[in-house]
Amino acid sequence: MRTIAEINEKIRKGQAVVVTAEEVIEVVRSKGIERAAREIDVVTTGTFGPMCSSGVFLNLGHSKPRIKLGGGTAYLNGVPAYTGLAAVDVYLGATALPDDDPRNHDHPGDFAYGGGHVIEELVAGKEVHFVGTAYGTDCYPRRRIETTIRLQEINEAILFNPRNAYQNYNVAVNLSDRTIYTYMGVLKPRLGNANYCSAGQLSPLLNDPHYEAIGIGTRIFLGGGIGYIAWWGTQHNPSVPRKDGLPKRPAGTLAVIGDLKGMSPEWLRGVSMWGYGVSLAVGIGVPIPILSEEILRYTAVSDDEIFAPVVDYSRAYPEREPEVLGEVSYAELRSGRIRVMGKEVPTGALSSYAKAGEIAQVLKGWIQRGEFFLTEAVAPIPGEEAGISFKPLDEKGGH
Repeated sequence: MRTIAEINEKIRKGQAVVVTAEEVIEVVRSKGIERAAREIDVVTTGTFGPMCSSGVFLNLGHSKPRIKLGGGTAYLNGVPAYTGLAAVDVYLGATALPDDDPRNHDHPGDFAYGGGHVIEELVAGKEVHFVGTAYGTDCYPRRRIETTIRLQEINEAILFNPRNAYQNYNVAVNLSDRTIYTYMGVLKPRLGNANYCSAGQLSPLLNDPHYEAIGIGTRIFLGGGIGYIAWWGTQHNPSVPRKDGLPKRPAGTLAVIGDLKGMSPEWLRGVSMWGYGVSLAVGIGVPIPILSEEILRYTAVSDDEIFAPVVDYSRAYPEREPEVLGEVSYAELRSGRIRVMGKEVPTGALSSYAKAGEIAQVLKGWIQRGEFFLTEAVAPIPGEEAGISFKPLDEKGGH
């Protein structure tokens, strides 16, 4: 129907027709797939929520005299960063905690501050306290450094998130008689509530379920700046049950990369999960080029067509049992109540549908103003035909 090069030329001329994944639903309903596919060039998607597998590579620059942090320690505002890279390269993970954090010693723990919060403060331009120690070598003689850093003062800051933008996810409930504290939030006993974490019809990979338009090298909105899909994400699992092509279980994931210095604290926020830990809320928006009618058809998917599994997090999830209590649509989830095992259960979202919609609108504006061009993927993301599935670790050895 059209190529990415042709779409980019229309963007350059200010002629590209761009709609969000929310807006395209009504366009297709009123005009039909064939006509809408001829008219629309790009559909923008968005998601914003906690994404634990996130972090930043920081190159801090060499001190005088030089210090070799590799093999030593590094702390940013008291939060440890991984130093097993090189002399002054470190990786700060979103879920890292200060050594003196009590964790869940007095259950449930507060988890008031961690790696995600440091990342947010760096992006906000705040001063961060840094302490590093080393064992000393002839070429790197210094053994300790204590200073302050700001994001714009260090050499490089690369956001690299190995697993983001999950394609569908569990709805978490609690069948036990006690309150439990999970990465899906606080779950009340006896089906007291149900938590979910997806933007549904706005979510990037639910709008391209077979990874036909999205691939390695795709330029995206990442944390308020420009990023790229670097690889498929860890735990990428396209080989799950599907309905009309849409996954009914947690499926594909993305590894993403971008320059932290171009990002915003509005779209990278430290998160505290009571009784569980810390994380980072990440904003991601992916443009989907309309290269065929089939691609457009999937971007027009609505919340009442996307189903997620309801899973008991008091037993089935921690014990890795395959039991699913049922399936519910995102339309039901967003209505505020679902029915599980004959009981009406209130729902809550860990992700923000409103912020996902904002991301899709921001990305739409960038494209319409000629500030953002699409990229050709250099390689596809593996789909169901690749036979990739997530293999849990077997405690007896291997997988």
